[in-house]
Amino acid sequence: MPEPIPFGQRLRSAMQASGPLCVGIDPHPALLEAWGLENTADGVRSFSLAVVEAMAGAAAILKPQVALYERFGSKGFAALEDTLSAAKAAGLLTLADAKRGDIGSTMAAYATAWLDDASPLASDAVTLSPYLGYESLRPALDLAAATGRGVFVLGLTSNPEGPSVQHVGGENSVAKTIIDQVTEENSGAEDLGHVGLVVGATIGDAPAKLGIDLATSKAPLLTPGLGAQGATAADIAKSFASSYGQVLGTSSRDILKAGPDKTALRDKALRVRDELLAAS
Repeated sequence: MPEPIPFGQRLRSAMQASGPLCVGIDPHPALLEAWGLENTADGVRSFSLAVVEAMAGAAAILKPQVALYERFGSKGFAALEDTLSAAKAAGLLTLADAKRGDIGSTMAAYATAWLDDASPLASDAVTLSPYLGYESLRPALDLAAATGRGVFVLGLTSNPEGPSVQHVGGENSVAKTIIDQVTEENSGAEDLGHVGLVVGATIGDAPAKLGIDLATSKAPLLTPGLGAQGATAADIAKSFASSYGQVLGTSSRDILKAGPDKTALRDKALRVRDELLAAS
């Protein structure tokens, strides 16, 4: 079998073709209600498939929030499987926002679930939590590389509680240690590596204060916070500066509230995408 195309290369191609936008698929109960859908697995499936249909060519990658499917048990996971399958058929990359993190055989099982070719939940990438130690993620890091998939490791998040862990250590902060390891992991990549980072769009000058150089990491940068949380494309361009070319501007509610009309959804996504492009 031919070697798989590395995730970073596939992601860069998608960003060049459709723009640097990641659209979250977040079927919150309030959004389902606003769309006239029931708060059930069937409602979640209808919601998700509508988003997929609207986003082909408007976004580089879709990010279903796994917890909002998982709350319905097996029927919710079936809806997620259908969503991932539809996205693949539409030529869209997928990022399962599962934030998995564990050790040993358990981490290996999570890696198989989200990154193995044979899994019905296999996505192009998955989010991971490194707080049991970066090397605890090794099964997922290696499987992603072997299958042409990616991972996005929590690096500098914008939730108020994040700094109480991530900023500890000053010049040798937890966040810097993680990001340094991601940089080493991606060192062989010509452009984007297969290990991305989750870095909040509203973190301001935190990287500079912690001595973190995101541009050298070669990491795709998933930046939640665009739109509903207050960040603009111009804010992201200012905060990320030399690493802006790695940024996947990430928007969920701000785009999803334009539904259920698929044309309105697509038009909103295109406006957000164009703002990201204009800020570069």
